[in-house]
Amino acid sequence: MQAEKKAVPRHVAIVMDGNGRWAKARLLPRLIGHQRGVESVRKVIRACNQAGVECLTLFAFSSENWKRPLEEVSGLMSLFMLVLERETAGLIRHNVSMRFIGDRSAFSGSLQDKIAAVEQQTSHCTGMLLLIAANYGGRWDILQAARKLVAKLASGELSAQELTEQALDQELSTFGLPEPDLFIRTGGEQRISNFLLWQLAYTELYFTDKLWPEFDEQALQEAFKAYANRQRRFGMTSEQIQNQQGDVHA
Repeated sequence: MQAEKKAVPRHVAIVMDGNGRWAKARLLPRLIGHQRGVESVRKVIRACNQAGVECLTLFAFSSENWKRPLEEVSGLMSLFMLVLERETAGLIRHNVSMRFIGDRSAFSGSLQDKIAAVEQQTSHCTGMLLLIAANYGGRWDILQAARKLVAKLASGELSAQELTEQALDQELSTFGLPEPDLFIRTGGEQRISNFLLWQLAYTELYFTDKLWPEFDEQALQEAFKAYANRQRRFGMTSEQIQNQQGDVHA
């Protein structure tokens, strides 16, 4: 793993927080805030794609969000379906593929069908990967991976000595993707909130007070600038990194 500064991260993961508070401050229904948040999603997808980001992961709906008021959850499901119907053609036009991670079995049959259809329709795109975490939780991800490993142990397909970090990583929903380089959370809160717990081990964390509907291309560039000024050590010392970089440029 090469430790060096890069202006543009390969993989960006975002917790899009603040839609409800944005609406409340304007005396609007919370769902209006979520609708405005879709505009920020569109801007960030376009900006990341143009910047050369390889993978963008958006936390669209957590496994804990089912606890929200029924009216809001129902509205979010309807909005989810509407966005998939309206945005797929644009993704294809910009060569962006879309994949989903999370337990989709809790969604309606029609929404599950739409998710599968969008994945299939964009599967030929070779540009940026848009990864949508829906009914996702980091603990769920680790648990489902552990269950697969237990099954392999029980069947004899895997031995105890082969139970490694790499073996678990291969069972996670993000297997085959680079780990996030940059984690962004909007809305002023400074926590991970059960998002990509395993994958964020060495990710640079960036928090902003901007509410998600206010997050635009300029705000994204500010996050990228902060990321570019960080030194990613991955457990090494600054001196080791400097020596490594010197060897690379020698």
